[in-house]
Amino acid sequence: MRKLAFFAPLAATLAVAAMAQAQAPTVNVTVGPQLQREVEKLGDREVNEQIAGLQAEVGKALAQRYPGATANLVLVDLKPNRPTFEQVRQTPGLDPIRSVSIGGAAIKGEIVMADGVTRPVDYSYFTPSINDVWGYSVWRDADRAFERFGDQIERGRF
Repeated sequence: MRKLAFFAPLAATLAVAAMAQAQAPTVNVTVGPQLQREVEKLGDREVNEQIAGLQAEVGKALAQRYPGATANLVLVDLKPNRPTFEQVRQTPGLDPIRSVSIGGAAIKGEIVMADGVTRPVDYSYFTPSINDVWGYSVWRDADRAFERFGDQIERGRF
């Protein structure tokens, strides 16, 4: 009898974990045709890291607001604030420290709620001018776009 007492809490823990797993949001991100033409210039690794960042931000936001939802997103545009490693490699005249540009990202797609209701998504953020560039990392404004997009999801805008 004592051996079975051990399994009851274990079974309850596994059941709760399975329910949490079933409620975990799914975030699918594809690259739009315009951006697909730019991937070679930006670098595969860098674009894949940005896709992972978008998935993480949206996944966290969906878990907060819409558990069990699925986001099917298209990364339409992606601009770095500083040259990527691949851009510096392809264009030696670029200065990875002093070259600064307007960055950001554009996202389209849909969020499918757990009950099957679909909500369209269309969001973009790009720095308005070079004077407004905030931060000095390569992808700061793209990261900012993903953070703001996640905030909009958490607020229920989508």
